[in-house]
Amino acid sequence: MDKIAKALNKLGEREKRVVADILICLKNKNWRNLDVKKLKGAGDIFRARKRKMRLIYRLPKNGQIIILAIERRSETTYKKFQ
Repeated sequence: MDKIAKALNKLGEREKRVVADILICLKNKNWRNLDVKKLKGAGDIFRARKRKMRLIYRLPKNGQIIILAIERRSETTYKKFQ
């Protein structure tokens, strides 16, 4: 089982729905419902935030979204990506 699948298994049903909403918005390039920011000093890595959930992803020049992490917000959420 990969890292993303493990992260999803740890989430409750409400949090899974929030993550699904984030993924749908990213896929459809509907940024209005999300708080999206580029991570400082991390090149092409961004975070999408909705409620307490954070989805860290890479957006290379080809436009394909690569999910790096799905996490609840904590003190260490972004440290490994800086």
